[in-house]
Amino acid sequence: MDLVFFGSDGAISISGIIDFIVTCIALIGFDCFICYFAKRKFVWISCILISVLYVLATIFSLNSLELVLIAFLIVISILYLIVNMAETRHLLANKFVPQKVIKTDKTTTDVQIYDHEALYRTINEAVLYLAKHKVGAIITFERKDKLKDIIKNGSILNAPVSYELLITIFYPGTRLHDGAVVIRGNTIVAASVYYTPTTKPLVGKYGSRHRAAIGISEICDAVTVVVSEETGRISIAYNGELESYSPDNFYKAFENMMSETEDTATTGPVDINKK
Repeated sequence: MDLVFFGSDGAISISGIIDFIVTCIALIGFDCFICYFAKRKFVWISCILISVLYVLATIFSLNSLELVLIAFLIVISILYLIVNMAETRHLLANKFVPQKVIKTDKTTTDVQIYDHEALYRTINEAVLYLAKHKVGAIITFERKDKLKDIIKNGSILNAPVSYELLITIFYPGTRLHDGAVVIRGNTIVAASVYYTPTTKPLVGKYGSRHRAAIGISEICDAVTVVVSEETGRISIAYNGELESYSPDNFYKAFENMMSETEDTATTGPVDINKK
């Protein structure tokens, strides 16, 4: 079996060494790109493992195996991009597209000052009611990372946050009770929004709402409150982690988390077609 570093005459092949180095650099660049954008560990591991096998196949001149591995690498990358198209667009927009600077002069209505404590009390009241009556709910609070592309799969509301509206949305049997509510500032911008659930293993019993909440928290800085339909348990997902809280402790935990991630919020109506 000939190594890539040697020619057919047994002499060291300079072109083979250069080709090997360029191949390694390209694979490292590709893996770094995937690891930078993909938020799923199995994607990272798969790409890195295939890359290592490809390098070994190149060293030992296993041409057929090289073709199979590179084809598999391309296919798995394309499938990931297709399955997670909404997330990919969102990540590209947040990482490469310059964010529009929001003017705060008197002529603009893009920035609205509102009573944060009043909002938190409204959320607390609604969440405790939903938990007491075991009504499943998932409420996401948009932070710096905008969810404009993700909310396109839901129903745009652009309605002020209120206890009555939140209870009505999640009431079983209504058209919007499935999926998440997305809140920007003190405005419910959309309801019945669906997220790509997390794929990481979880210890304990978690339903689709909890997996969806963790999934959205893995790709952006949003804070998501979840109420379990089966147990009435209240949880908060943030930064890829999910923590459960008792009804007595929820308000303080929620207020602290929102304060830590607080940013000037825009609460104007959402135009999903605006670029």
